[in-house]
Amino acid sequence: MDLMVEVSPRRVFANAHTYHINSISVNSDYETYMSADDLRINLWHLDITDRSFNIVDIKPANMEDLTEVITGAEFHPHHCNLFVYSSSKGTLRLCDMREAALCDKHSKLFEEPEDPCARSFFSEIISSVSDVKFSHSGRYLLTRDYLTAKVWDLNMESKPLETYQVLLSSFLFVSSVIMTGAYNNFFRMFDRNTKRDVTLEASRESSKPRAVLKPRRVCAAGGKRRKDDISVDSLDFTKKILHTAWHPNENIIAIAATNNLYIFQDKLNSEMH
Repeated sequence: MDLMVEVSPRRVFANAHTYHINSISVNSDYETYMSADDLRINLWHLDITDRSFNIVDIKPANMEDLTEVITGAEFHPHHCNLFVYSSSKGTLRLCDMREAALCDKHSKLFEEPEDPCARSFFSEIISSVSDVKFSHSGRYLLTRDYLTAKVWDLNMESKPLETYQVLLSSFLFVSSVIMTGAYNNFFRMFDRNTKRDVTLEASRESSKPRAVLKPRRVCAAGGKRRKDDISVDSLDFTKKILHTAWHPNENIIAIAATNNLYIFQDKLNSEMH
């Protein structure tokens, strides 16, 4: 028989949020986790399901004064008192729960100065951070906006350490390699050491057992095309990868594409990690 997977809830944490939850992060103490929505971040104990503690609240007294929303949040992988959250204005705020019960004041603010000459009607839309993640070491922060993936050093708040040009807001993860989603069920990987990158596709054809993923190449409209190249005009913008995950110890990745979940394992001795 085909493998059938059924999911049943072990615990239900009720009365959590007024708005849609955009991120959940388990703390390194393995006792608590946090959940974030547009305006608030709550801290939960894994054994207490009926109440939580509010640790960030950016809701103004008058909603007309609202200028930004929370877009993502994550705990530091090693220090249980530290966490970061991102905003629709493209900023990152590192908070320390030891300083105050309500972390309205941040310890560090990571923000790239905007070029006034490059500002347009779409500036705020494309600069909104859709996701933020710590590196395994906890030394770096990784952010994703509409056009770029950025690597930030925790010791340098003024500008990102690295910037990678890529289209579509998406989840990302990193060790020495960054992975992020794109349109047409494509996902891209960037090797931070060699500066190489590769575009791959999550599809039913490539998900057959032991099937090898072939690199895909998108070419500009009207440009020279190779046999397997895909024109940018033929990309399906209704298909997009918004969530991915990388195994913490092994080279196994999970890709969520529409209503399908793909799991790929890297071949031994491959060039990309």
